[in-house]
Amino acid sequence: MGVAGCGKSSLGAALAAAEHLPLIEGDDHHSPASRDKMSQGIALTDTDRQGWLQTLGRLLAEHPDGVVLTCSALKKAYRDQLRQACPGLRFAFLDIDRVQALQRVSARASHFFSSSLVDSQFATLESPVEEAGVLRLDALQALSSLQAQASAWLNEAANVQPHQPTA
Repeated sequence: MGVAGCGKSSLGAALAAAEHLPLIEGDDHHSPASRDKMSQGIALTDTDRQGWLQTLGRLLAEHPDGVVLTCSALKKAYRDQLRQACPGLRFAFLDIDRVQALQRVSARASHFFSSSLVDSQFATLESPVEEAGVLRLDALQALSSLQAQASAWLNEAANVQPHQPTA
């Protein structure tokens, strides 16, 4: 989880492959209206995100043996909604600063998300660092390092409690 440009999709794919889990790309489940808004540089509202979060929660619940989900989950209320759908859900938070996120989003050639929305992502972000079940990762580290840290964290948690789906 994290703001646009932090590397959610890249880490999600790497983690899903390493852990032999299915991957749900959260961006694939935005409504056409939400995609259109974001491509025009219009930030989504809580109302816009409600159906998307319900869909993601349902998809999480359909994978009781584990799944990797990429999702911004910027507000605690959004994370709590996903946790209600999937008790025991854990979050890998890819922490990045505004300048780096803007550079990464601006460099993407074929993504619907407008770089003009990066500031709104940071304005919306409620850091999850103090929440239980959250691993903070430095988004500027190499993907292989991020995946190794996330895998170690998940496997450590799995040895302490039954395996739960991840986000």
